[in-house]
Amino acid sequence: MDVLIVMCFGILAGRFLVPNRAKKENEFISLACTFLLILSMGATLGKDQNFMSNLSSLGLSSLLFFFIPTVLSILIVYVLTKKFMEKRDNSQEK
Repeated sequence: MDVLIVMCFGILAGRFLVPNRAKKENEFISLACTFLLILSMGATLGKDQNFMSNLSSLGLSSLLFFFIPTVLSILIVYVLTKKFMEKRDNSQEK
């Protein structure tokens, strides 16, 4: 929950506080922070004594975190496209 709050503050700060001319520097900072996040996650996993025995459960969790949002996003886009594109097609025929 704390991560989501920090992310929301970051989105709001980027939207309202960072001027457009600082976009390039902001992209560089975002990229550096992403690399730092990946490095810290790898270090955390590397110091885990039971990493190899937990690897299968980590893989399954990662697969579910990928698969469920992907499938739901595709379904939502499909349903919304069918709903709104039919209305647009019908209104153009008249």
